[in-house]
Amino acid sequence: MQITIDRQSQTPIYLQIRNQIRAMIFDGRLLPGSVLPPERKLAESLGINRSTVLAAYRELKADGLVDSHVGRGTMVLSVMSEVTESHSEFEAPLYTQFFSRMSERANDPFLRDLLVMANREDVISFSAGISAVETDPVEAFRGIEEEIVRQPYHEALKHTPTEGFWSLREAISDLMQKRGVSCTPDEILVLSGSQQGIDIAARVFLDPGDVVIIEEPSFFSAMQIFNAAGTGIVGVPVDDQGMRVDVLEHLLQRYKPKLIYTMPTYQNPSGISMSLERRRRLLELAYRRKVLIIEDDPYSEIRYEGPRRPTLKELDPYGYVIYLSTFSKILFPGIRIGWMAAARPVVHQFAMIKQLQDLHANSISQWIVERFLRSGSYEPHVKRICEEYRIKRDIMLDALMDGPIAGLEWVKPMGGYYLWCKLPEGIPHMSLLVNAAERGVSFVPGTAFYLNGRGGQYMRLNFTYPSREDIPKGIERLKEAIAVTLNKVTGKSISEIKSIKPIV
Repeated sequence: MQITIDRQSQTPIYLQIRNQIRAMIFDGRLLPGSVLPPERKLAESLGINRSTVLAAYRELKADGLVDSHVGRGTMVLSVMSEVTESHSEFEAPLYTQFFSRMSERANDPFLRDLLVMANREDVISFSAGISAVETDPVEAFRGIEEEIVRQPYHEALKHTPTEGFWSLREAISDLMQKRGVSCTPDEILVLSGSQQGIDIAARVFLDPGDVVIIEEPSFFSAMQIFNAAGTGIVGVPVDDQGMRVDVLEHLLQRYKPKLIYTMPTYQNPSGISMSLERRRRLLELAYRRKVLIIEDDPYSEIRYEGPRRPTLKELDPYGYVIYLSTFSKILFPGIRIGWMAAARPVVHQFAMIKQLQDLHANSISQWIVERFLRSGSYEPHVKRICEEYRIKRDIMLDALMDGPIAGLEWVKPMGGYYLWCKLPEGIPHMSLLVNAAERGVSFVPGTAFYLNGRGGQYMRLNFTYPSREDIPKGIERLKEAIAVTLNKVTGKSISEIKSIKPIV
C-alpha cells in the first residue's frame, strides 16, 4: 500500500492518509477483507507519530469503511456491497411530504378538469369559458404570421422586455383610450393572460394573514390564487345591481382588507354589471379606507344590449384601481396575452415579480397581437363575435324556454360569456353533475364560485363555445338530467317537473 505525505500541504497529515486509503477502497485497489498495515508499522514507514495513523484509522471507521478486531488488525469492510444490498430497502419518496403549504393550498384541479372536459368530443361543453372556434380570426392571423417570419434577424423570436415590447404597449394604450382610460405605454404591463396579473397582485400586495374582499359569487381562479397566498377571503354578496356596497362598507371597517377584487362588467359567473351608482360608491369607500381595487375586465367589449358602463379605472382619478384585461376572450384562448394598466410604481413592482415567473410574455404572441391591433382588424372582429355570441345566447334562452323545468330560473345577460341559473329547490348538485355527464353535457356547479362549499343551488352555462347546432341538444340533455335528478328526490314524473314556466 503506497501512501505519499505532502508536508507542505494545508491538509493535516492524518486526513491525507485517510483520503488516500479511502480512494484505494473506492477504486478497488483495497478489496473487502484486506488488512491495513499496523499503526506502528505504517507510522515508521511514513516517518510520523503512531497517533497520527490512529487518527486516520478512526476517521475511516467513522466513515464505515474499516473495522478493527483484536488479533486480526484493521480490515476493509464490504461497504459497496452493503450499500448495494440495502437499496432494496428503499422506496420512492412520499412526495407530498416535500410540498410547501402554498402548493397544498393551490391543490385544486378544477380548472384543468374543465379544460379536459371541454376538449372531449363526446361531450357538449357548457362549462369552460372559451371562445368559439368559428370566430377565431384565422385568416387575418395567417397574414401576420407570414409578415413576422420575414422579419430581418427574426425579431419575434428574441426576448422582449419584461414589461412587454414597446410597440404593443403603445397599441394597448390606444385601446385603453377607446375604453375611456388615459394611460401611457409605461403604465402598461403585458401579461401571460390576465390571470397572471391576479397572481402577481397577490405576491406584490399580500402577506399570509392579510384579508382580500371579493364578490360572491366570484371568479374561481381568483379565489384559488388568494387562498394559495394564505390570505383571508371575505365575500360580499352580488344582486342585480352588482356588488352590495352597503355590505362592503361594514366589512371594510371590520376586516381592514389589503385589496378588493371585482369584475364589475358582465361578471363571471353571474353576468351582472355593477350599476354606475355603485361603481362610484365603491371608489369612494376605497378612497376613505385606503384600499386598492383589482378591476378584472375580460368581457366589457362583449356587449349585446344596453348602454356601455364606464370601467372603475375610467372613474378613478387617484390611481387606486389596478386594471386587468386580456385578449384571450376576444381572440384565441391560447394566445395567452393580457395586460395591466396601473400607476408606474405598481407596474415596476409587478415587472420585478413577473421576471421571476416567466421573464416575459411569449414574444411571438406579443408580435401577433400588436400587428392585429395595428391592422385595423380588431374592432370589426369584436363586432363580429358580439353578433355571433348574441345569437348563441338567444338560442340557449329559447332552448331553456322550450319545455321549461319548474323552478329553474335565470337572468338574461346583456354581455359576456355566461348564463347564471338557479336550480330547482332541493336538487343535489353533485347528483345532477353526474347525471349530466352520463348524458354527455357539462356545466360548472355554483359551488366553484362561492366560499366554504356554498352555491350548490346555482350552475353556470357558457354559450359562446358550443356550436349553434349543439346548444339546443346540450340544453335538452341538461333538462333531462335535471328532471331525472329531481324525480329521484321528489318522486314527481318528468312531465310534472316540466310543467311550470321559470322566472326569466
